[in-house]
Amino acid sequence: MDLRHLLHGHHDPSAPGAIGRARAYEALSAVVFAGRRRRLYGRLVELSGARPGERALDIGCGTGYLAGLLARSVTPGGTVTGIDPAPAMIDYARRHVRRDHCTFTRGVAEELPCEDGAFDLVISSLAFHHIPEDRRERALAEMFRVLRPGGRLLLADYRPPRGRAARQLVGATVGPVMRDNRVDLLTPLVRGAGFDASASGDLRPFLHWVRATRPAGAAGL
Repeated sequence: MDLRHLLHGHHDPSAPGAIGRARAYEALSAVVFAGRRRRLYGRLVELSGARPGERALDIGCGTGYLAGLLARSVTPGGTVTGIDPAPAMIDYARRHVRRDHCTFTRGVAEELPCEDGAFDLVISSLAFHHIPEDRRERALAEMFRVLRPGGRLLLADYRPPRGRAARQLVGATVGPVMRDNRVDLLTPLVRGAGFDASASGDLRPFLHWVRATRPAGAAGL
């Protein structure tokens, strides 16, 4: 299977071989992260400030790896909901992340199947670049809507390498979407959606994150 298809095809619900691709994607992730995925995602959970009793939403949850880690931080009393557009990923997550307070459902970031103000925390990792550029403002508006006033957002996405040769390699192996991913636009986009962006930074080897809050007095967009 083509590497570009493997990395991006799980967002195409009509593609064949769904559950097999989910397993392959999970195996590839273990290789790409070179044994550092648990540490990196654990750091994202720390940055999110997840606390016991909170209601958390993981957008673009994929196979549920991050949601499973996040679930440990919101117990006792909290819940985690994972959302992904690909049935294969949701099926895999349901089979492999077996926690009573962790649920998975199909949905897209631009039309979240959630009530207004339903969550204390929204987190998303390595998913934002999959959203078409003309829908990203809508996706952030949905994140804003489903957060309670004072709720927090942690958005992390792929940061392309800065060196020319490394960028060319990324383009050749996984395509221009990741090679040209403009993580420098994340903070302006988050602020444009009405959030108070409080911090941002990089996590080696390839993550850039933005942390923000829905203002306590802000009305829904």
